[in-house]
Amino acid sequence: MTDDATFMARALELAERGRGSVTPNPRVGAVLVRDGAIVAEGWHKVFGGPHAEVECLREAEAKGVDVAGATMYVTLEPCNHFGKTPPCSRTLLESGVARVVIGCLDPNPVAGGGAELLRRGGVAVAVGVMEQECRDAIADFVVFKTMGRPFVTLKLAMTLDGHIATRLGDSGWVSGEASRARVHAMRACSQAVMVGGGTLYTDNPRLTHRDVAGPIGANPQPLAVVVTRRLPAPEAPLSLLTDRPEELVLLTGAPNVKGLTAERLAARGVRVWGLPEEPDGSLDLLPGLCRLREEANVYTVLCEGGGGLAGSLLTQGLADELALFYAPKILADEEALPGFRGRDIARMADAISLRLLSTARCGEDLLVTARPRKAGPSPTRR
Repeated sequence: MTDDATFMARALELAERGRGSVTPNPRVGAVLVRDGAIVAEGWHKVFGGPHAEVECLREAEAKGVDVAGATMYVTLEPCNHFGKTPPCSRTLLESGVARVVIGCLDPNPVAGGGAELLRRGGVAVAVGVMEQECRDAIADFVVFKTMGRPFVTLKLAMTLDGHIATRLGDSGWVSGEASRARVHAMRACSQAVMVGGGTLYTDNPRLTHRDVAGPIGANPQPLAVVVTRRLPAPEAPLSLLTDRPEELVLLTGAPNVKGLTAERLAARGVRVWGLPEEPDGSLDLLPGLCRLREEANVYTVLCEGGGGLAGSLLTQGLADELALFYAPKILADEEALPGFRGRDIARMADAISLRLLSTARCGEDLLVTARPRKAGPSPTRR
């Protein structure tokens, strides 16, 4: 790894600290380097607060570091517009840094152009160091900024042979305590948690985050979103109906919205939204996701299955990231419930191809993070 990549990798680590706190802004990290050593660090800490570059410069000032002639590494192109904060590109230009190394350019045309401004001001600018990793760090921002829908993370807890429950529907617990704690943190970083109707009726979930350490533990509870063709009776003893009906969104077939059950649920504060059907008979999930973005300010959705919903999200191209918790267990039962279902595939060439981002131990479990491969490389401005 080159020195530039080493320093950018540290900036990426810092950017991750903003997860769950800066949405709908992108996560960004920055480091200041002089004489081959990091002398200051910063990251975007909270939405509406100073950006990573400014935080880094402030730390340098607090330490008495002379910024003039130093190099700034930042994961995302410094912004070039007045928003909640002044443009970071001009702040860097005025600071006297001699070189700025940028991971990836800003896909937002309103904020982009910072690299060119710095070049015109005499600052040496390099773009594209660890570019894919830096683009991965802002993938959620790109989706909800350019596609009109939330970024969807599909989380599943599975046995090593790919099952989420036994043939009788028993799923408690597949994964261990460390994985469950990780999922609660993921819920705290999301504005909505989605499950299918089978999960609703079998598990009676609350879909809330609990006992999450750090600032994200104070985040509001996410909306509960259930995709189901069969609407629950308004008086059903389900936690989502008894405890938080006004935070519940039911996505169902369009004809169900006109029924008496939907009217009674709406009277309790439940939002019942109709979805059209796909050619294969499954529900078209995109309109529901777009409505969550437009009407409920949902930027990130954590989907926790089951298998039918997971398969639909993948088939419809709506699963942006997969977080798969594999427990060291094997059922070896062909009738156990699979993590994904809904496709009839005869050739391996027709499998959905994924790009592996990371693998990590989570207690006794293995967390695999991956994203579907997109067609063609993203354009890069130089």
